[in-house]
Amino acid sequence: MIELFYADTPNGKKISIMLEEIEHPYKITLVDLKKGDQSNSKFRSISPFSKIPVITDHENNISIFESGAILIYLAEKSGKFYDKNNRISINQWLIGQVAYVGPLLGQHHQFHHYTPGKSKWGEERYFKIAKTIYKDLDERLEKSKFLAGNEYTIADVATFPWIARHPIHDIGLKNFNHLSRWYKDISERKAVIRGYDGLKKGETIPRV
Repeated sequence: MIELFYADTPNGKKISIMLEEIEHPYKITLVDLKKGDQSNSKFRSISPFSKIPVITDHENNISIFESGAILIYLAEKSGKFYDKNNRISINQWLIGQVAYVGPLLGQHHQFHHYTPGKSKWGEERYFKIAKTIYKDLDERLEKSKFLAGNEYTIADVATFPWIARHPIHDIGLKNFNHLSRWYKDISERKAVIRGYDGLKKGETIPRV
């Protein structure tokens, strides 16, 4: 059994989607960020940066933090979505998401959606960067079916929940044909539909 310490964020959804994709038994332990659960000493013992997600694999008695590391662990454990013959490409797009796509779209969420009017500089800067991210991904997906090539991988699992926030990005996903195609394809996967609704509250994936 894998225990997923979870909050309903794009990074949390990455892991619930992956667990559904590999069909591994798991249970969710909710980490209430508003109440500060992430800062208590018990949680910090498995997540030194006080971040979600974290998993504990009780079968192997190991805890893993950082979403990219978790995805690699689950991919290696299951033998799925991490082809050893394509790992350079997979790692590039996975780390690109973890280091660039997620953090920068997260800043866009903060300035554009959650605190509009607080910083004109922040709103303009991160809106511009978010549009560039859409453009970059669209250009990549013009050349290949999925981010790391022609097969669905953990790079796609990592990126999808961030693009699923497109309604609050106000960029217009439908204007990016290749990114929209990729998004639609992934959003129709049964495991993605189940994993996106991590808290089992009937949450649906936003349409293009």
